[in-house]
Amino acid sequence: MNLTKKLTAFSLTVCMLASVLSGCTGMSSTASSQASAPEPSQPASSTQSASRKTTIKIATLKGPTGLGMLQLMSKNDAKTAAEAYEFTLVNSPDEIVSKISKGEVDAAAVPTNLAAVLYNKTNGKVQMAAVNTLGVLSILTNGETINNIKDLKGKTVYSSGQGSVPEYAFNYILKQNGLTVGKDVQVEYKAEHAELAALVIAGKAKIALLPQPFVSQVMAKNKNVKASLDLTKEWDTVSGGKSVLTMGCLIVRKDFVEKNKAAFDTFLDEYKQSTEFTNSNIEEAAALSEKYQIMPAAVAKKAIPSCNIVYMDGKEMKTKIPDFLNILYTANKKSVGGSLPGEDFYYKK
Repeated sequence: MNLTKKLTAFSLTVCMLASVLSGCTGMSSTASSQASAPEPSQPASSTQSASRKTTIKIATLKGPTGLGMLQLMSKNDAKTAAEAYEFTLVNSPDEIVSKISKGEVDAAAVPTNLAAVLYNKTNGKVQMAAVNTLGVLSILTNGETINNIKDLKGKTVYSSGQGSVPEYAFNYILKQNGLTVGKDVQVEYKAEHAELAALVIAGKAKIALLPQPFVSQVMAKNKNVKASLDLTKEWDTVSGGKSVLTMGCLIVRKDFVEKNKAAFDTFLDEYKQSTEFTNSNIEEAAALSEKYQIMPAAVAKKAIPSCNIVYMDGKEMKTKIPDFLNILYTANKKSVGGSLPGEDFYYKK
């Protein structure tokens, strides 16, 4: 079975678990007869300059991991970006698995653990280039008083994301606080974030673990619901700063970046600026979010401040991510593809 078939099969598992434009101008016979005559040299036009840009195909998920791309998408449309970017928005990670495996995209924003899985499945042909989203998980309460993790003892927490980062992260935080799932804290999983959000809005789930932007949506629709705990902060407390709870990252195909390193590094510089823009210009970013169909402007405006959009690469990324992946590996080896990535997993500019 070749690599594409393996990854296609793998994408189904993920579901179950997280131009340069060419113009043609018609010529008359007179114009044709003159076509062979040499033309005088002219200064490079903006079109000619654009033709020298490297095309980079990028896929991103609709949701928090796509918010950092907004300014870059806008600059690309305005033809002011340093390179030529082709963006593809998808609804689920398995779509990205397929596109990466077939070479249909060069880089992609994906869940952090999926980056490790793809590295293993492709025998090291995928690298992590940057972290773009830290934890977006919160404990929501409706009529319950929860001031710290230990207040969850004896409670039932409704959650989504079973078999993925939300489950492993929550279990790790509970364990580090001396609590055991099934004994001290009961966790009931729902298949979809939207399903759980509806239960919280209706008052049928008093304590729930949800990611953004569902947190903002729920709180907007039910004023009795509040965000009692931020799991990113709870992770920082128990990890002692050795790792970060990270939900999203940017990956790149190794064969592409080896041939286009300068262009890709330029993209990373613009991407960093774009993430800073999103965090500093919430109103404008929210409008762009709706324009590019990542999430409605009203939702994005409320969600962006809590989405932990970042840009982390190089030494910092290589320092913070291995321990995070090791925690996932300890919880479930399959969560990172069966083994921890090697040193070559981390891209260096």
